[in-house]
Amino acid sequence: MILIGLGANLDGIYGTPEQCLKHCTELFSSQDIKVIKFSNIWKSAPVPVSDQPWYKNAVCLVETDLNPHELLATLAKIENESGRTRNKQNEARILDLDLLSYNNEIIEDDNLHLPHPRMQMRAFVLYPLQEVAPNWVHPTLNKSVDKMVDEMPKGQKIEICQ
Repeated sequence: MILIGLGANLDGIYGTPEQCLKHCTELFSSQDIKVIKFSNIWKSAPVPVSDQPWYKNAVCLVETDLNPHELLATLAKIENESGRTRNKQNEARILDLDLLSYNNEIIEDDNLHLPHPRMQMRAFVLYPLQEVAPNWVHPTLNKSVDKMVDEMPKGQKIEICQ
């Protein structure tokens, strides 16, 4: 099971953040990444808290023949081609794509950490993850998605987009 987290809080070449996330299915398809399931889009306050616009977030379940490092590079390419800039940590962004899990592989090297090291602390990952992979279990924490939701830090502001 390959899981990708998506987020955006700035308008870009594909329109609003929500439009950009929806367009990612086409962007992924053009790179031989097949979307199997796409969560609802959620609206969440920035983490850490700031005066940035709220984010739109989603998680998708995909299939691809790309290996984890190739997939990470492809996601970065899609971000860059979408107009993403990287000037400082936690800045507002046109598109943010995170490889959350790749077939439960555990990887820690200079370029890639799998599963994503902070996913269990983020409502904007866990709530959409519940939709696309409710039975997924974190391979290093050995916790279900529901258990991680119960244990995540409180006070994160998130709501489903209508």
